[in-house]
Amino acid sequence: MKKKKREYQSSELVKSFARIYGFEDKLVAFDIKDFLEDYLDQSLFNEIRSVNIEKKCIIIKIDSPLLKNDFKMRKTFYLKKFQDKFGEDKFDDLQIL
Repeated sequence: MKKKKREYQSSELVKSFARIYGFEDKLVAFDIKDFLEDYLDQSLFNEIRSVNIEKKCIIIKIDSPLLKNDFKMRKTFYLKKFQDKFGEDKFDDLQIL
């Protein structure tokens, strides 16, 4: 099926609007949260309160002290995973709160 000149995928439109209005980081944060949902057990994933990106730093807020400690101990592992999946140029740091 040939794509018409002005025919776009809905995901392309969302990315275009995100770029125009400056909330591309929020879309990537949603992708990271989806990745964590697939990667972690459901009970562990439920302990993650939020995922945000500010100034090339991923900020993950976690309710459980045990999971928070695990993320802090494996910080470089998770940062490398995110960089491999979403691009090394997008993130410089990972902060666990």
